[in-house]
Amino acid sequence: MDNQIQSIDTVILCGGIGRRLRPLVDDRPKSMAEINHRPFLDILLEYIGSYGFKRVILCIGYMGGMIREHFQKKSVPLEMVYSEEKEPLGTGGALKAAKALIRSKTFMVLNGDSFCRIDFSKFIDFHLNKKALVSLALTKVKQGKNCGQASLNTNNRIIGFKEKADLQDRAYSSVGIYLMEGRIFSLMDKKKKFSLEYDFFPGLINQGCYGYITEESLIDIGTPEDYRKAQKFF
Repeated sequence: MDNQIQSIDTVILCGGIGRRLRPLVDDRPKSMAEINHRPFLDILLEYIGSYGFKRVILCIGYMGGMIREHFQKKSVPLEMVYSEEKEPLGTGGALKAAKALIRSKTFMVLNGDSFCRIDFSKFIDFHLNKKALVSLALTKVKQGKNCGQASLNTNNRIIGFKEKADLQDRAYSSVGIYLMEGRIFSLMDKKKKFSLEYDFFPGLINQGCYGYITEESLIDIGTPEDYRKAQKFF
C-alpha cells in the first residue's frame, strides 16, 4: 500500500476567495488562513505527507502568488506543482484545468478549506475494491444540518444527491475528499466553469460512484463560526 500511495497524485483545490470568511481573514487566500499561527494549508499537507503521498498539485487562483511564495521559502517533503486559474472556475473547472499535470491513473482531490482525519489507506482500498470511477468520503448528516446529501444503497453505491434535503436514512454529506480515475475527464462537458458537487457528481450516479463512510468529524474554515471552531480543534 505504501508504494501505491506514493504513486497517487493529490490535487488540492485552493483557489477560492472565501467571501464569507472576509470579516476575519481578508489579506490572504482562504486556505492560508492561520490556525494557531500556522496556515491551514500547512496542516493539510502535513497530514497528507504523513501517509506517504509524494506529489501535490495545488489549484490556485485568488492571491495564488502568496501560496507559491510560502512554499518556495518553506521546505516541504512533497513535490509541489501549481495549476493557476486566471478567473474563478469553480471546483470542477479548477480540476479540469489541472488535468495535464496529473500523472497517476488514480488520483485524490481535496478541498483546501476543510480537513477530515480519514484513513487514506482504507479509503484507497475501498475505491479500488469497488472498481469505482469516483469515491466520495462521506460523513453521517447531523440532525438539523442544512447541507447537500448523498444517498447510498447497501453496497455503498451512491444512488442519489439532494441539495439541502430533509434528513433521511442512509443519507450522508461529503467531507470534500475524493478518489477518481483519470477517465473521469472524458465525462466532463465543454463548460469551463462548474462545480463538482452540484453540477458534475449528480450525473455520475450510474457510472460507478461510491461513498466511503467515515466517523471522523469534518473541520471546515468557510465561515467565521467554523473558523473559530477549527482554532479550538487544532
